[in-house]
Amino acid sequence: MKPSLSRIVQQQIKSPSPIRQIMKMADRKNIINMGLDPDDVISFGGGWVNHRAPEEMRQAYLDILNDIEKFHASGAYSATPGSMPMREALARMEHELFGMDIGPENIIVGQSSSQLTHDLFVTLADPGDGIVLLDPTYANYYGQLVYSLGVRSASPIVPKVHYLRAMDTEAWKFMPDVGDVVERFKTLYYAKKPKMVLFPAPDNPTSQMPPDEFAKAALDMVTDHGGYLILDFAYKTQVFGKEPNYFSWSPKNYENLVAIHSNSKWARGLGRRMGWIEASEDVIAGMERTQQISILCPDTLHQMAITQYINQALSDGSLRQYIEQTKKEYQNAAEVTLKAIDDKLGMRRLTPKGGLYTVMDVGMDGDEFVPNVLKNTGVLFIPGGGFGRSLKNAVRISYGPLVNDTEKIVEGMERVAKYLGTE
Repeated sequence: MKPSLSRIVQQQIKSPSPIRQIMKMADRKNIINMGLDPDDVISFGGGWVNHRAPEEMRQAYLDILNDIEKFHASGAYSATPGSMPMREALARMEHELFGMDIGPENIIVGQSSSQLTHDLFVTLADPGDGIVLLDPTYANYYGQLVYSLGVRSASPIVPKVHYLRAMDTEAWKFMPDVGDVVERFKTLYYAKKPKMVLFPAPDNPTSQMPPDEFAKAALDMVTDHGGYLILDFAYKTQVFGKEPNYFSWSPKNYENLVAIHSNSKWARGLGRRMGWIEASEDVIAGMERTQQISILCPDTLHQMAITQYINQALSDGSLRQYIEQTKKEYQNAAEVTLKAIDDKLGMRRLTPKGGLYTVMDVGMDGDEFVPNVLKNTGVLFIPGGGFGRSLKNAVRISYGPLVNDTEKIVEGMERVAKYLGTE
């Protein structure tokens, strides 16, 4: 008899992420089969940054690699929550950049924010516990919740996810009436009694910033009912304007608050996998036990190099300069993208508040629009429906990979406009 995979994996194979499916469409072989030249395809699909990592960070890696003893040390196990120097450096960075009162006891380092998010769900909640997510929101959360908190006795295996509509599709605005969003959130929370509330800031896919009023209402609600507010800060250093007050909130002061951080975006470390979580000491202790099972410990080489870089760059002021320069690069790419959309397509879109994205109303099902446009123009977007029902007739546009090649942004919009006849 042929052995079978687990029921949850079989289920997920049959229902893959729509975003992953469309990214398969951009595979080189598939592009050739569509009669297109892969080198001529312009992709707005990638959710990744393309600026250079700090040269001083590269030098920190070289310093370790060129020193026999340091390189030997980099092959040793780290403490499960991360090395103390790494955690101290991250606490110092949060304090100097965002005015946060936080110590190393409130930080655990992991393999990546993806791994940490899965382990966090396991640590904070039990299968069947509920969570509130925004609609739209980051598409990977649902799959992580299926694997960590899905009720295995159910068929199909599903987690209890309750969506709060954040996008006003009539006005094409994100939380235009925050008072209304807060009231709907309270109604939803009282009715469903979820264990967790999670949102990214800036948001993915909209690059909008949930306002302080909403964040405070969410924190008050979970505090009153023994839950957790989880803030995903993958793009925390890429805010174009004034940062919200909750960027400086500390788990030292709010035991119901948890923050997820990634090394992927701010220092262009997407492939050098590392992330960290900030939380109360009780949550950190729970995460340490969970992480002992999942990854045992984070990567020692990355910690050594990043610790050296952060401490050096904070002391000489170059870290803040690097972050500010990076912000300018992505804000410029965002402005080029918006102007190209307005001039060439005339479609409704959001103005990014940070991050890498905007969402555009295409007036039809994005799952139909995207492959049709790709086949006829060689331009790839991501269907909005994978991020939530509110974006069914939209696409996500990422300017991140083209930050150093903005003329491609304009060319891509020109191709689409010529095909759609909107020039």
